Amino acid sequence: MSFELPNKKEIEARYESYRNVFDEILEKVEGSLKNNLHLFSNPTYKSRIKSFYSYYKKILRQKAKESSESNKLVTLTDMIGIRVICPFVEDLAEVEKQVSEIYDVKEIEKKGAEQSFREFGYESVHILIAIPEDCRPTVNTDIELPDNLVCEIQVRTILQDAWAEVEHELIYKSEFNPFDKPLRRKLASINASLTLADIIFQEIRDYQKKLQSELGTRRNTFYEKADDFSNEVLHISKENPAKSSASSVDSPFTKGSIDDLVLQALHEHNQGNFEKAVSIYTQIIESSPEPAAVVLSVIYKHRGMAYFAQNLYDNALEDFSKSFEYDPKNFRSIYYKGIVYSVMNRNQEAVECFNKSLEINAFQSHVFYRRGLTYYNMGEYSLAMQDVTNAVNLGLEDEDLKELRNKLVKKFDMGM
Repeated sequence: MSFELPNKKEIEARYESYRNVFDEILEKVEGSLKNNLHLFSNPTYKSRIKSFYSYYKKILRQKAKESSESNKLVTLTDMIGIRVICPFVEDLAEVEKQVSEIYDVKEIEKKGAEQSFREFGYESVHILIAIPEDCRPTVNTDIELPDNLVCEIQVRTILQDAWAEVEHELIYKSEFNPFDKPLRRKLASINASLTLADIIFQEIRDYQKKLQSELGTRRNTFYEKADDFSNEVLHISKENPAKSSASSVDSPFTKGSIDDLVLQALHEHNQGNFEKAVSIYTQIIESSPEPAAVVLSVIYKHRGMAYFAQNLYDNALEDFSKSFEYDPKNFRSIYYKGIVYSVMNRNQEAVECFNKSLEINAFQSHVFYRRGLTYYNMGEYSLAMQDVTNAVNLGLEDEDLKELRNKLVKKFDMGM
């Protein structure tokens, strides 16, 4: 049986005639992805048009006889490719979900998912999308796009991408498939180690999110109590918003480790179990060996906030002082100490703490507000107005700040 062999020069000329069209589509689809994908972390993007050398090798492997029998371009699914590289495993499913919602998805393939742990090979999610209407080319409009033209979007973690790049150089490009069992085991071991690293990174990320959630809840509770005092000074009546409790989650760290105990203490704190939280913070402080100074500074700050929530102001002052002693750059601890003093109506001492905090970091709009409120409480209205102006200039937008400014304006109108 005879058949006509492909003509490489004709195929190359046909393929290269689409080059500008493919470049424009690639740029537009990548821009669309960057504008439309919204993730917790920031992915990076790699894009490319398949080289003719790779294209020709592939159509020969696929025995694309029709390439020499017509003037139509033989299409491959990966001629236009964009890679979305994400820091964490959780991002992969989110990218797949969002791409499926935004674009006309023709196929989704999860490569490497079928491999056993004894095998080596990269994992990747490959999504084929139809070319969106707003990404179609405006150059060479006389060239008709193939009906089945797609853009391939590959979604990987950073470590999956690193392994794929190395594997491509070692095995795919060199057409090397090792028969030596020890070497195959080494490659499989490296792949397994990278997969394990991805899992561990994700566990740490989950812990970090939980920790930030607990810290945010705890911080809001602290400021709500400080705001109660502000409302008394400004004679503002407000209803306290319903407090939302952070959900519990198992820590990926060893039970009893500092990280695990911090998360547990924060959770107890946010649930209103202040004595339990103080007990856990104390356990960390008294642990052996003694934690590093920066760790002690953080823990004393947390425990001081728990004492403050219980109206144990002297204990809170002592802990905030300890926190600042262990880390003299901890401007928040000395600021929190100033809040405690202001609640206790020890205004001069509060001002001194706010001054110290601003000496370390002069760009704290909320500290200017608190110091201005303290000056107002002391009858130092000019100093209070200066601080209000500084807080506004730094971008603080707060109803209590506006109320303080209004009261100061009235004082000036009345000639103080």
